[in-house]
Amino acid sequence: MSIVYDYFGGLYINLTNKCPNACEFCIRNFTNSLGDADSLVLKEDPTVDEVKKELENWDVRSYDEVVFCGYGEPTERLPELLELARHIKAKYGRQIRINTNGLADLIWGRPTAPDLKGVIDAVSVSMNEADAQKYYDLCHPKFGLESYDAVIKYIEDVRDYVPYVATSVVTSAISSESINICRAKAAELGVVFKLR
Repeated sequence: MSIVYDYFGGLYINLTNKCPNACEFCIRNFTNSLGDADSLVLKEDPTVDEVKKELENWDVRSYDEVVFCGYGEPTERLPELLELARHIKAKYGRQIRINTNGLADLIWGRPTAPDLKGVIDAVSVSMNEADAQKYYDLCHPKFGLESYDAVIKYIEDVRDYVPYVATSVVTSAISSESINICRAKAAELGVVFKLR
């Protein structure tokens, strides 16, 4: 089981396998591993100390940034994520990015974007579809149809607290029409748009 792994030259932290979505395109449906990880399937969530210890086995300073992204939604463990981000910035001086589904506010029942101020340098949010029904049909969020609007609101909010914000879609999972709508929404939101 891998807690820290290299993926295309980036250093990633696999903090949890918990996720409120069950996306049809999720890599977990196809493989247990990414990059140099032996397996990203966790028997249990690692403690903060376990992650810190694992990071000591890596040349963290050789990476431009450290990314919280594994087989689950990293904001499921937001307090631990923020504690580790502060540790990494203080000890290694690296930038911190979160790859997220944007449902942190529904997970925690409150606005979470302010928590990221001064700690997180970049956030990449998976928009995934063009409207609430299509998002629900593709990602099967446990929070129901309100999930899509929560993702859009999260993108709007996080812009105020994080220097770099991007949103993305998986090109193999949605239509070209949906991709174009998502691209236009990203422009309207004033964030970077990426194809995955």
